Amino acid sequence: MTQIPVADAVGRTLYHDHTIIAGGKKGVAFKRGHVLRGEDISVLLNMGKENVYVWEPEAGMLHEDDAAVRLAALCAGSHMTETAVSEGKIELVAGCDGLFRADTAALAAMNAIPEIAVAFRRSLSPVRSGDRLAAMRVIPLEVPESVLAKAAGLTASPVFEVLPWRLKTAALIVTGSEVLHGRVTDAFTPTAAAKFADYGITITRHTVIGDDASAIAEAIAEAHRGGCGIIACAGGMSVDPDDQTPGAIRRSGAQVVTYGTPVFPGAMFMLAYFADGTPVVGLPGCVMHDRVTVFDVVLPRIAAGIGLTGEDFAGMGNGGLCLKCRYCCFPACSFGTGG
Repeated sequence: MTQIPVADAVGRTLYHDHTIIAGGKKGVAFKRGHVLRGEDISVLLNMGKENVYVWEPEAGMLHEDDAAVRLAALCAGSHMTETAVSEGKIELVAGCDGLFRADTAALAAMNAIPEIAVAFRRSLSPVRSGDRLAAMRVIPLEVPESVLAKAAGLTASPVFEVLPWRLKTAALIVTGSEVLHGRVTDAFTPTAAAKFADYGITITRHTVIGDDASAIAEAIAEAHRGGCGIIACAGGMSVDPDDQTPGAIRRSGAQVVTYGTPVFPGAMFMLAYFADGTPVVGLPGCVMHDRVTVFDVVLPRIAAGIGLTGEDFAGMGNGGLCLKCRYCCFPACSFGTGG
């Protein structure tokens, strides 16, 4: 790369794109690789370019576009595509619906390299096919190849992936004598059905049971034997003596990961797993009346087949307070960020 006066640049190859703002929009006046002609000189001068950089290959150095291509190859994982490089930048786009997951520790180390910049949406965010996932570039117009080699040495695998939704079926067990006897309208079922549908899950088994721990436990066991992908118990999740659902989940044979979370709304949420990995969730009443709760934080991860641990829930306190914004932008907001 060599800088020369514009007047001396006719016949030389431009090293990078030259952009211009016209009509309030940014556009490219001259693309990288353009061989300058005499009539281009006045255009460049009117753009404020009295000098330009021209291409002169140098051993061991990478042009910003070539560096971006290598960086994308290092970062891109399963179920995503790359855009064409533009002005030294490449973006990654989701190739299917699923959960976007990033190796945040490796990415922090990569971004600590002064020449590298990788921006990405929040890890563990649900995405749809075509959604933008990440953008990356190097900062200088050219970098030593050793910079990309250093970045490659920070991780043994791609730092991004999209995990397709895996679960297809759900059992919903609604508890409470007031629902069983028709004294109150069942608000859990339509709410849960809509949330499951967002991740391609259909309720294939639906049961309404009174406040009977043995009956609830048997319904959970039956749903498990029936092969349901996820089993949800709605209602009866508080610590009141007559709330039977937490005890019933324990009696069903599922091993409890957590009962109680540092997330509001949703503190009384429960998660357990059968030995084969089938998840059982206990949904507190807030799922009925709050737009976003802990269930919305964990359901995408469960739907993508990620097993959650007590440590995962302990980290959810960071970002675990829903601010009840007038215009909700979940999951783009910080609610449920964790870690």
